Amino acid sequence: MARDYPLNKTRNFGVIAHIDAGKTTTTERILYYTGVSHKIGEVHDGATQMDWMEQERERGITITSAATTAFWSPTYMPKTDVSKKCRFNIIDTPGHIDFTIEVKRSLRVLDGAVVVFDGVAGVEPQSETNWRYASDAFVPRICFINKLDRMGANFDKAYDSILDRLSKKAVRMQMPIGAEENFNGIIDLLTMKEMKFTGELGKDVGTAEIPAELLDEAKKRRAEMVEKIVETDEDLMTQYLEGKEFTVEVLKETVRKATLANELFPVFCGSALKNKGVQLVLDAVIDYLPSPLDIAAPKGINALTGESATIDVSDTAPFTALAFKSMSDPFVGQLTFFRVYAGTLEAGSYIYNSTKEKKERVSRILRMHANEREEVKTVYAGEIAAAVGLKDTVTSDTMCTEEHPMILERIVIPESVISMRVEPKTKADQEKMGIALSKLAVEDPTFRVASDPETLETIISGMGELHLDIIVDRMKREFNVEANTGKPQVAYKETILSSASGEGKHIKQSGGRGQYGHVKLNIKPIDYSIEKEDLPKNTKRYDGFEFINSLKGGAIPQEFVPAVEKGLRESMDRGAVAGFKLVDVSCEVYDGSFHEVDSSEIAFRLAAGMALSDALAKAKPVILEPIMAIEIVTPDKFYGDITGNLSSKRGQIEGMDERGQDKVVKALVPLSEMFGYVNSLRSMTEGRATFTMEFSKYDVVPANIAKDIAENKK
Repeated sequence: MARDYPLNKTRNFGVIAHIDAGKTTTTERILYYTGVSHKIGEVHDGATQMDWMEQERERGITITSAATTAFWSPTYMPKTDVSKKCRFNIIDTPGHIDFTIEVKRSLRVLDGAVVVFDGVAGVEPQSETNWRYASDAFVPRICFINKLDRMGANFDKAYDSILDRLSKKAVRMQMPIGAEENFNGIIDLLTMKEMKFTGELGKDVGTAEIPAELLDEAKKRRAEMVEKIVETDEDLMTQYLEGKEFTVEVLKETVRKATLANELFPVFCGSALKNKGVQLVLDAVIDYLPSPLDIAAPKGINALTGESATIDVSDTAPFTALAFKSMSDPFVGQLTFFRVYAGTLEAGSYIYNSTKEKKERVSRILRMHANEREEVKTVYAGEIAAAVGLKDTVTSDTMCTEEHPMILERIVIPESVISMRVEPKTKADQEKMGIALSKLAVEDPTFRVASDPETLETIISGMGELHLDIIVDRMKREFNVEANTGKPQVAYKETILSSASGEGKHIKQSGGRGQYGHVKLNIKPIDYSIEKEDLPKNTKRYDGFEFINSLKGGAIPQEFVPAVEKGLRESMDRGAVAGFKLVDVSCEVYDGSFHEVDSSEIAFRLAAGMALSDALAKAKPVILEPIMAIEIVTPDKFYGDITGNLSSKRGQIEGMDERGQDKVVKALVPLSEMFGYVNSLRSMTEGRATFTMEFSKYDVVPANIAKDIAENKK
């Protein structure tokens, strides 16, 4: 069976934004206007299709990314002409920082993005984070300034915040007619027409002449737009300076070319809730966002040769896909979402997981619409689908053919910053809890489960209090596990500030064959300014640990070197100050000795741990704590109280801004000081201030606080 839509008429894009900017409301309109749904679900009613989880509907936020497929013909084409009709594979992503992995892994497999902004607040903290993720993945974007019907909405101010805080390359393609409750239309600056939205829920899009009183401003805005567009093309710039006028088609083509190269970010406006402007954003997706053929050819590593290779995006190339999300479905079991970069995959066939070097059978292939499923027999290059039957394939694994094994670039998973003790309420819950936690950890790579080696308690870690709260709630609802939880704990780490040498000697005589291992090493903080290619030979760099083999003359036989390395890596889990995980340490093993008979792998493993402990005591070990970037929006009269309170929490005020009548305070504050902050902020400001928080960096804990942390740990 041949594909129903060609590659050049496929658009894979995500809807991304800060929490509460209107992503899900926009996506619900997209589903309605494209005919996927026949009624609009509202977030405030808990009736949306894309927010299908119970927790999402109760809390009115998106927790997990949801995928769907829709079809769209541009509004400017006659309804009988389907020559430009496109298939959309859409992912609606969360806006809360605790679920940022959903945005990160979605952008890894999408070709474009629609970035939604609140018309009142403009650019907000998570807007910046998502924009940065999109830039890292080189994803072309179009912007939609939403909620222009809200009190305090200001299109120009929101547009200026994009220019100031995100990119000077943003270009205004539209201007609104009216503001706040008087917002009632949009002027398209390309065609110089007023766009009207009539019929049931604004379904019919028509045009009219621009009102006379707005014509001069529209001409001025259009001139600014044209100048910004032609700046991206030298030939057009020359013609523009000579006074040439350009057709709409030429300008559109130039915007498309510049958008694909991330040289322009077209900005549109509207109100999804009031059914204005969404169809024009869909037109822009077709006009300006890339098809799978327009993006740079994906690169990977040939698993047979270890060399870099480019993947041919076509149905006839060898099958290559990236698994970007796992989900447990109560009806079909484990679902593995994947993006096909090349080739085709049929239900019932086998795939080769080149990351884990395992072969697995795909029993069924599903095209997802949020939590609803449509079974398909074959998926083609450029498509996004979900596979049933894969047991070992998880986020970041490459799926391919055994004859042409490729390994695609992995998705970078952020470090978890907060931990919590969890224990089953009854013996019956104990076994169920282990199964539930392991399934949830497969779904969410930022959620980690570990056992405390001293107390044997189960410790769960995540990106924030809300993240862990949702995990515990899901355990109860989806897996029927009742659990008691402890107070959230900060995920501290340890490192060293100076270089030191250490020696470890493990000698044990027990009558028969003894044990002998002797290791000498130097340790120092890792210098991340040195690129991996510049490292000395015999160096292995892991995440926060570097192993350098400088042994000469067979001081330690080569067969025991892996045991030394293993002993060091195991010891990195226990720091010298309070037993937290040790990071950013370079270990150079330069000498040692062995015994012809008594030396063994376990002896060298233990000796390496002893040598590291010896060196750590002299290397100025310190505790590191996560520092959070905080942004607080507050009425002016509470500004002094808030800054004073942040200072008492060891906070550093980074800056102050204004947003309408409110003040915006930006600060860096240790996570340990932020537990329960939402309650104290409400009581300080009569419930009128809001705040957002995201991880910024790890920093050294002051000595007096480090002492308390170490004593509490003991």
